[in-house]
Amino acid sequence: MRVTVVGAGIAGLTTALALSEGGAEVTVVDRSASLGAGACSRYAGGMLAPWCEAESAEPLVTRLGQEALDYWPRNYPGTVQRGSLVLAPARDAPDLERFARRTTEHERLDADGIAALEPDLAGRFRQGLFFPREAHLDPRRALTTLAETLAGRGVAIRFGETVDLAAPSRDLIADCRGLAGTDRLPDLRGVKGEMLILRCPAISLSRPVRLLHPRFPLYVVPRGEGVFMVGATMVESGERHRVTARSVVELLSAAYTLHPAFAEAEILEMGADARPAFPDNLPRIRVDGSGLSVNGLFRHGFLLSPALARRAADVLLHGIQYPEVMDENPRQQRTA
Repeated sequence: MRVTVVGAGIAGLTTALALSEGGAEVTVVDRSASLGAGACSRYAGGMLAPWCEAESAEPLVTRLGQEALDYWPRNYPGTVQRGSLVLAPARDAPDLERFARRTTEHERLDADGIAALEPDLAGRFRQGLFFPREAHLDPRRALTTLAETLAGRGVAIRFGETVDLAAPSRDLIADCRGLAGTDRLPDLRGVKGEMLILRCPAISLSRPVRLLHPRFPLYVVPRGEGVFMVGATMVESGERHRVTARSVVELLSAAYTLHPAFAEAEILEMGADARPAFPDNLPRIRVDGSGLSVNGLFRHGFLLSPALARRAADVLLHGIQYPEVMDENPRQQRTA
């Protein structure tokens, strides 16, 4: 079976790998000039936190997301498995209690427990939640590793090319274009996220930290060598690549609340992009006459892409249906 995967973001690369491992002859085509140049994957937090996401996401996200905890250590050696930490200032303690009620697989920590996990946060927070089974990764390095794995399997990635999806093709198509797929998926919308990358050698963190706040909940993800990714904002907008002053102020203010040393951090990069989402913020595999689309990963790209890729490969190669993520069914032979 010959399959052309359109899009070399995280959905496209994981789908290409699943198809190749399943025996398909795969080619990846992307309109951008280089890997990650046009993908919102470049601005992802890289948190593999299925139980934390249960605070605001449907149970399907937690269930599918757990597959990422096995997938990424196998496919990206840089995956860090040290859990996630959720904190709140004393004034926002009710938010922490609400977070605890909506999630599972966590341990409650007092001030001493927080200090034992993250010594640089000692004395700053009275209580927190620790999710020991969660993990994180560097999205840009993970994309590069996936591309190298595909190259080793003989899968070509052709950049600077487009595919006319309306034209007849002898290849099946796996459309993984993200927000660019609105031409075929009219109910897809953009949700803008903005982030900062800071260098702050004065602080050392071993795992992602979520800081709860009524207006702008923050996450800080360590990248190593004193570098941190700071993100939070979710704006209902398909606008891409423009970082607003308000978001920068809010992100830096929240980072300062986590630790005052962030006031002296060097800003290495500011970035924004629009992530693709369906009305219910759940992912979809949609089948048509030319193949299928994998889309709607919302802010869960690295968390959900392994599960969606495996299912997409099963649909194309074996005709298996997955009603939980498919709202248009092909001619299936059996139900998973």
